[in-house]
Amino acid sequence: MASLMEDLLTVLDSEREIYEKLIPISERKTEILVKGDLKELEAVTQEEQFLVDKAAALGKQRESTIANIGVVLNKDAATLDLGTLANLLGKQPEEREKLVKVHDSLKAVMRRLVAVNERNKNLIENSLEMIEFNMNFIQSTRMSPGVNNYDRNASSSFSPGYSSGSFDAKQ
Repeated sequence: MASLMEDLLTVLDSEREIYEKLIPISERKTEILVKGDLKELEAVTQEEQFLVDKAAALGKQRESTIANIGVVLNKDAATLDLGTLANLLGKQPEEREKLVKVHDSLKAVMRRLVAVNERNKNLIENSLEMIEFNMNFIQSTRMSPGVNNYDRNASSSFSPGYSSGSFDAKQ
């Protein structure tokens, strides 16, 4: 059991390190989204994806380790989260304290990462809404019933088929 707990602590610490590396990348992504630099966005997204893939592999390793701990403790692995494991380690204060410390630091990093990613999500959604608005505007101007005519002074006069001065006062 002790080696399984050490494996779990090592995996959790590695996950925390990866998520800590993702925070500045996500913050840089925010700046890139504001600037609208697509090439830089592609590069930072690839860097981010590499770290996310590593985190996913560590997540599978963590789940496997927790499943093994569940077998040793004769508990269902689905019910074993880090808080439950910490409670089960009541008689082993050193391991319990290490687990609680890693769990708390991992939660803090994840909260920060979620906040940055939520901001990025909102920026992307706003950009998509602006693109959709622009597309609708472009389509509506193409379907406009009027004709834009330009005079000698290069000013535009929009004429929807009515002659100038055709105001009907009887309405």
